[in-house]
Amino acid sequence: MSGTPEFLVVGHVVQDLLPDGRWRPGGAAAYAALLARNIGLRTAVLTACGDDFPLEETLGGIEVRRLTGGPSTQMRNVYDDGHRTQWLPRRAPPLTTAALPDAWLDARIVLLGPVAGEIGPDIAAAFGSRSLVGAGAQGWLRDAGPDARVHPIHPRDWDSAPILDHVDALFLSDEDIPAEDAAGALAAWAGQVEVLAFTRGVGGADIGHRDEWRHIGAFPARPVDLTGAGDVFAAAFLACYAEAGDPWEAARFASAAASLVIEGIGIEGVPTRNAVEERLAVNPGIAAI
Repeated sequence: MSGTPEFLVVGHVVQDLLPDGRWRPGGAAAYAALLARNIGLRTAVLTACGDDFPLEETLGGIEVRRLTGGPSTQMRNVYDDGHRTQWLPRRAPPLTTAALPDAWLDARIVLLGPVAGEIGPDIAAAFGSRSLVGAGAQGWLRDAGPDARVHPIHPRDWDSAPILDHVDALFLSDEDIPAEDAAGALAAWAGQVEVLAFTRGVGGADIGHRDEWRHIGAFPARPVDLTGAGDVFAAAFLACYAEAGDPWEAARFASAAASLVIEGIGIEGVPTRNAVEERLAVNPGIAAI
């Protein structure tokens, strides 16, 4: 691929560590880009990782610009009764606007998918009004302590305006924010963006669009691996929203895609457009909030 991508993902690819000492590819940069590719969009990725990450093998058919000179980001996810605990043993260098080719600045769709704050406001501000820009809040709402265990950053401590001033759609989950702080934070952030999607796993998702809120039910699924569901949701939503302009149908499309990825292992579960469209035949329902 050359020229301007239809879908650009910015963020670290990740080595998701497994209990047996091995790892498999992950991160929003991988899950979201593979979803975009699988539904037929010309896709590109700006990322940073070490030479130990097999980018060509992982992201076949996707144009990649990689920053080198540091390690690959590593993440360990432990799920207990649907709740996730994370560790971040190491991280790659921050991403910079200097690494963005000029042609990529006109990408039709952009997803900013940080793992741990590697994307700054300068990148969010780099894209023009012709781009639909989405952002996953997760990577700005967490950090790692000296023991590498990931801890949340309180919503009031995230200086969101420099990012959200340049973002059309914001995505986060109930894993990213304390329940007691959710209502206030969501209301504040919804006032800064056109669309806000708050996903709740099997509880579906709450979608705010220009002061109107609706709940999208979760599609029935047989979960095997919950990793990547939010990244796939975000990418699928943006792709459908850019195509049809309907946030509620985009949310249904995204929910169907997320229900499919959790039925597979790692990035191997990222679905195709045909698979998503087949699952859309099952209607989980849309309700006003």
